[in-house]
Amino acid sequence: MKKEIHPDNHRYVIYHDITSDAKFLVMSTIKTQETGTWTDNKEYPLVRVEISSASHPFYTGSEKTLDTTGRAEKFRQRASKAKN
Repeated sequence: MKKEIHPDNHRYVIYHDITSDAKFLVMSTIKTQETGTWTDNKEYPLVRVEISSASHPFYTGSEKTLDTTGRAEKFRQRASKAKN
């Protein structure tokens, strides 16, 4: 690792996924005004996020595949009708 390029202000931060209500305690340099209590009953800075590995469809296995068959053809038909 290169020396003197990494910030010195890293500390433990709680990331709270508001979609799945999952919480993660990780080291971070992010600035925040909120604090939260972790399972060890200590207070840490708190960051609320809308999506994480706990709620993202790729990681949860609930990923949906869109059926795009025929959509381009339907668009071409509507476009040709609009020109006429």
